[in-house]
Amino acid sequence: MVRIIIAGYKGRMGAALIARAANIPEITVAARVDQGDDIRKALPQADVVIDFTTHSATADIAAACAAAAKPLVIGTTGHSDEQRQSVLAQAARIPMVWSSNFSTGVNTLFWLTRKAAEILGPSYDMEVIETHHRLKRDAPSGTAKTLAEILAQVRGLQLPESARYGRSGITGERTPTEIGIHSIRAGDVVGDHTVLFAAQGERVELTHKASNRETFANGALRAATWLPGRKPGLYSMEDVLGLSAL
Repeated sequence: MVRIIIAGYKGRMGAALIARAANIPEITVAARVDQGDDIRKALPQADVVIDFTTHSATADIAAACAAAAKPLVIGTTGHSDEQRQSVLAQAARIPMVWSSNFSTGVNTLFWLTRKAAEILGPSYDMEVIETHHRLKRDAPSGTAKTLAEILAQVRGLQLPESARYGRSGITGERTPTEIGIHSIRAGDVVGDHTVLFAAQGERVELTHKASNRETFANGALRAATWLPGRKPGLYSMEDVLGLSAL
């Protein structure tokens, strides 16, 4: 039995995690915390923590987990570089899975995107398009950032210099090193992501569409059962699924 703490239980993902955990016999929700609660009081009750809070809260949660030697699964997005580095520093003390998206399908998309970029080569232009519900606060999505980072890594580019967030006005011709990233916010869309590779005469599109949050909850809970007992360090959902070995 894996005992988990859900941080951010009042949010949409928190509710999805609680609902799914109730149907998984090997998992029990030992505690629920949200804004204003002291997670340190709940940590002795659990084997692992799942964080779906806000970008401003994750660093404190990671520090508390490190102090208590509790593994941490992070699904929160929108962190600044400074916040991200503060969280990553705790991976030297505890095992940590940090993923911008816990969907099995999306992590397959990450893998396929890397392989497609390697196979198609530099003659193909690359763009990332993401769509989310109108209430989402950060843009681009964490998943879109991960996809763009994969493309940049394969091409040997620095994403901050190559990223083009939408286009407006007289932008000139597209440069060979551009990675376009486009965000759409509308209605109740749970999450759609497309990676576009386009060359003269053809294009390849890789798309994932999520219709509910259950797939994300399933992945996060899978990571929570996989993580306890691992060595300190930063792991990805691709590690959890065994894709990183392919």
